[in-house]
Amino acid sequence: MSDALHTDRLVVLFVPGNRPERFGKALAAGADAVIIDLEDAVAATEKAAARAAISANWPREGRLLMRINGRATPFFADDLALARELRPAGIMLPKTEHAECISAVHAAVPGVPVIALIETALGLANARAIAATHGVVRLAFGSIDFCADLGIAHTREALLMARSELMLASRLAGRAGPLDGVTTSISDAVAAQEDAAYAASLGFTGKLCIHPNQITPVIRGFAPGADEIAWARRILEAMDAGAGALQVDGMMVDAPVRIRAEGILKRAAALPDA
Repeated sequence: MSDALHTDRLVVLFVPGNRPERFGKALAAGADAVIIDLEDAVAATEKAAARAAISANWPREGRLLMRINGRATPFFADDLALARELRPAGIMLPKTEHAECISAVHAAVPGVPVIALIETALGLANARAIAATHGVVRLAFGSIDFCADLGIAHTREALLMARSELMLASRLAGRAGPLDGVTTSISDAVAAQEDAAYAASLGFTGKLCIHPNQITPVIRGFAPGADEIAWARRILEAMDAGAGALQVDGMMVDAPVRIRAEGILKRAAALPDA
């Protein structure tokens, strides 16, 4: 599964850690991976019971990740002990603000990749160092908490700079594109798909989901449209048939254009009904 965390698209579904009866349903819902959540989904008074429930009901399934509580909380050490016992396919660390936060997780649970969730101004300021830290496999954007930290609106315009910086930090560190934050409406499939498509246009390669209803719309949002697919096929057909500089649809095409066309067809192949 650590290899799967490097894939071109990663759509992830959260499931509360204190609801073990939902673990199997979440795994069957169609997401690329499932995160059993010990942080926001579990009240402070229920953390210990949730850890016990997770330990007793942990599915032996390769697509299972765990979101632990942040380093500044009193639950961090016990969460790490649980992760060391269960060896999830990956650990999501919330409120990541320094590279040292990642190093602490990696030292406690060596060999398990970490998704660094950036949710504050300080985390964004240090995103490049965090992305480059050993053990990090991907960055993720906790956009709702980020807005609360900065006191800004949760709009695309207000968050464009942050999303662009996370993409740049990921690229500079040689990581896959970051994961976008959640769409809060669980009944609006159009919003989920449009949010995913917007994130994809910025270079993000996945998204966090809070309800199974969001999975298929999000996957479709990361897939290219019919016109893009047709264009990519024309590019590859022309380049495979010709030599040197070519024109397709009145546009000069060369090696970088071919790379883009190949990427579009690769994304298309990841559609559920492809």
